[in-house]
Amino acid sequence: MSDDAKVQADRQLILDAKKEGGFEVLKAYTKLSGPGWLQSAITLGGGSLAGSLYLGVIGGYQFMWLQPLMMILGILMLSAIAYVTLSSGEKPFRAINKHVNPVLGWGWLIAAMMANLVWAMPQFSLGAAALQQNLGIIPEGSDGLSAVILFLIAGVVIWFYDAGGKGIKIFDMLLKLMVGVVVVSFFGVVIALSAKGVLPWGEILMNFIPNPSMLSTPADGLQGFINASGDAAYWTDTVVKMQREKMIAAAATAVGINMTFLLPYSMLKRGWGKDFRGLATFDLSTGLFVPFLVATSCVVIAAASQFHGKYDERLVSDTDPTTLSGGAYNDYCKSIKGRLAAGGEDVTSMTNEQIFEASKGLEMGDRQLAA
Repeated sequence: MSDDAKVQADRQLILDAKKEGGFEVLKAYTKLSGPGWLQSAITLGGGSLAGSLYLGVIGGYQFMWLQPLMMILGILMLSAIAYVTLSSGEKPFRAINKHVNPVLGWGWLIAAMMANLVWAMPQFSLGAAALQQNLGIIPEGSDGLSAVILFLIAGVVIWFYDAGGKGIKIFDMLLKLMVGVVVVSFFGVVIALSAKGVLPWGEILMNFIPNPSMLSTPADGLQGFINASGDAAYWTDTVVKMQREKMIAAAATAVGINMTFLLPYSMLKRGWGKDFRGLATFDLSTGLFVPFLVATSCVVIAAASQFHGKYDERLVSDTDPTTLSGGAYNDYCKSIKGRLAAGGEDVTSMTNEQIFEASKGLEMGDRQLAA
């Protein structure tokens, strides 16, 4: 079947389903979905997953609402872009240059290209680590080989999409499979934790209700440490600042500008038009939102249950600092340095070992928060 015949068959399927109504429309939309899954594969990268991890660490279960809300706002924006594109049939870049302003059009294109470059680089690093450390397919230290393998895989997948026809079907199947593996993996972690009885599901579900007060109030799990510190005002400001930074980072990685550029072109590539506008909204609401919701929520839950409100016991004991190593020790000394400076001490020439010793004179809450 030619591409044009395939598009006409898909359009007729939608029109026939709308005549039947109800379940038939849902069935047709599910069968024809695709670009939403492409957007899901883009957004479920290192940025959104790292953002979820940090949200769970700093805020516990109290940030369950943030990323789903940001994604809903993103889907509204993408749905509007899809509606205009499918209604006009014009390529967005050309339409903006013609009807709005070429400066805006070229600015959008350049920003999307730069975002793709920035987004792609950490994905190769993340993929290389998975191939070497998690899967053990190639020896550790073979970063160049890992990059080549990932590049070839990505090239083959893109070739399927560019081939059209059956190639797009294979492309969609691969994307849905990859997104499904990501979602199932994180979902499995949460199921395992739930089986141990360590997850407070009532609290988790309640925290899907938006709580803007987290922009100005420390998470409940850290309030006890703050109260036990010698300078509650300092730690309140420090924790709230960290929460804001993590919230902004997580919100920014929900939907990227590269997604706004790719979506309309992926729909036009399929030959979609006015009759596919409902499908576009459904596709984004399911293929993008559902996998994102499950994956990011599971990461927040896992991180909160394992790391929120917990600290390294060695850092708050009388351990010899020479036995400690790595980033945790340096981060601890950096946090203590800020706390000592806030108390009026001159810390400009102090070494990490001196800072570590000085920390023993602080309240336990100070040391626990720094750790």
